[in-house]
Amino acid sequence: MGLENMKMPQLGESVTEGTISKWLVSPGDHVNKYDPIAEVQTDKVNAEVPSSFTGTIKELIAGEGDTLEVGEIICSIEVEGAGSAPAAEEPTTAQAKEEATTPAPATENVKPSKENGSKVRYSPAVLKLSQEHGIDLNQVEGSGKEGRITRKDLKKIIESGTIPKASDAPAAPVQESTTQAPTATDAPKPAASKPAAAANVPVMPGDIEIPVTGVRKAIAANMVRSKHEAPHAWTMMEVDVTNLVDYRNSIKGEFKQREGFNLTFFAFFVKAVAQALKEYPQINSMWAGDKIVQKKDINLSIAVATDDALFVPVIKNADEKTIKGIAREITELAGKVRTGKLKSEDMQGGTFTVNNTGSFGSVQSMGIINYPQAAILQVESIVKRPVVMSNGMIAVRDMVNLCMSLDHRVLDGLVCGRFLQRVKEILENTSKETTSVY
Repeated sequence: MGLENMKMPQLGESVTEGTISKWLVSPGDHVNKYDPIAEVQTDKVNAEVPSSFTGTIKELIAGEGDTLEVGEIICSIEVEGAGSAPAAEEPTTAQAKEEATTPAPATENVKPSKENGSKVRYSPAVLKLSQEHGIDLNQVEGSGKEGRITRKDLKKIIESGTIPKASDAPAAPVQESTTQAPTATDAPKPAASKPAAAANVPVMPGDIEIPVTGVRKAIAANMVRSKHEAPHAWTMMEVDVTNLVDYRNSIKGEFKQREGFNLTFFAFFVKAVAQALKEYPQINSMWAGDKIVQKKDINLSIAVATDDALFVPVIKNADEKTIKGIAREITELAGKVRTGKLKSEDMQGGTFTVNNTGSFGSVQSMGIINYPQAAILQVESIVKRPVVMSNGMIAVRDMVNLCMSLDHRVLDGLVCGRFLQRVKEILENTSKETTSVY
């Protein structure tokens, strides 16, 4: 028998952490390789994590509701048929167990790795984030297991605007309520390690307190990251889709009877975006720090909402598919989301996001970019409006607003304007005479 550790897997591109929503096993349970052992939530997917080994669950290191970074240990398994662990590793394991069970001194919250004089270990994500923002990690109180500093701790500090630096370690005490005076070795606790104003929200009789789920926490973290890291710019263009509306309405009944699913307006918009991305590949890019990665494949993320969460499944190689093929895939992916059958692979590889905000009546909105993509397009509601035509006459036309948010590190207004103009041109020239859905 040998002891192996199961780690938090990466359940999607750009996913850096996950929340254990439910354990499906307990210590002492026997599992086979690929058996599901836990349900994990991220900002992109809710998925079951399979066991990487056959053996007996030894210890559940993470608890339900805990958020861990990709690569952090979630449980340990005694593996069948494996040899004993190397002798050199045994003292380390024993020492780790002893340290984990040794109570901390009552006078302070001790971070074991720092107080014992051993080398402090941080995850690559924590190190990168601290270096980017000049955060002195010695002054940060970690919320992870045994005081480990997580990326979530650093995000709270960054959002607060109070960055603890090495030169900020003053002799003056921090103004907070304590039961004892700080010792000479105590570093002040930065106020930023606490959620800003969370404790100051008054709860009055009749108010409803709704617990924040793992999915909602993950969505919030991803949205904050996108807005914090990507300088958002916004542009809008109105499109006359009268001919498109007439064409779709004239064939939707026959199409539904023949194919078994609906031909939506959204499928036409997704196809037009995919075609325009082929012609303006700069839009199909991502920011990667010291370089911009222009993606070859055109994989369109589509936003699908449930009552309490938002998911972004991906239509792969959308430029190679017909309007019918896109309509089918939209129906299938939306069905998976609403029945809880969406898999992690359904969420991976997206290069640009198209959001059907018009489905609930919106006529103008500014989307938050689906990080690390460079842009997101909001397709608003189609409405009838009086329009001045080229001959000076006024006519009632079916109009739609296309609203685009862009990462200004990657894209500029010129290329985005040309891209939207091309989408507009494709849509305005969609008709029974010029376009086939097959």
